[in-house]
Amino acid sequence: MKTNAYLITRLAIGATIFGHGLVRLPKLGEFAQGTAESFEKSILPAAVVLPFGYLIAVSEFIIGLLVLAGLFTRQASVAGGLLMILLIAGTSLIENWGAIPSQLLHTLFFILLIEYEEANSWAADNLIKKRQDSRP
Repeated sequence: MKTNAYLITRLAIGATIFGHGLVRLPKLGEFAQGTAESFEKSILPAAVVLPFGYLIAVSEFIIGLLVLAGLFTRQASVAGGLLMILLIAGTSLIENWGAIPSQLLHTLFFILLIEYEEANSWAADNLIKKRQDSRP
């Protein structure tokens, strides 16, 4: 993958994940409660779902911000991929089949960021690496 293509890919997935978290943070309690309510008939107990509802929004915001900045890109992309796997599992439990293609697409973007990391030239990661390389 060429560096400009990687940058566009990174910014695209970063923007969508960041946006998901950003719009949910001001209504965090309402979002978490709504998530818990959607899982009322699932096998998961509310004691697990409610805290995860809070974690989703905060994780999306942090992962998105890191990916947008290109800071800890690999780690943030792995975290994003793992979050998507958890969301896919939860979505399957409530049989919300319509949401899964979008979640799989997000997962694919994180896979691309991990797989083609060497093309990540326009990133804060490189500033950190340059500082470390220039130390005596």
